Amino acid sequence: MVTSQPNRIWTVAEAKAKLSEILRLAETVGPQRIGRRRPFVVVPAAEWESKVNPRKPLGQWLVENMPRGTNLEVPDRKSNRPIPFLDEMGE
Repeated sequence: MVTSQPNRIWTVAEAKAKLSEILRLAETVGPQRIGRRRPFVVVPAAEWESKVNPRKPLGQWLVENMPRGTNLEVPDRKSNRPIPFLDEMGE
């Protein structure tokens, strides 16, 4: 078993061969770095999610960010515009 050294960077070949150990170390010791030219960091999902800003539902975002102080005209719902497919449904 490989012992974890502070700030150790795993090679991609080592990471492929010892993935389960890297996952265990990420959970018990802390984030594990893989690769030098194109580096990646392995962290537990719970740690990642605690640091990432949660996305709001679109409806909540729209309500919170709707323009304020403008007088928007709401179109009249009574319209002479034909309703598509109405004739085909037998109404």
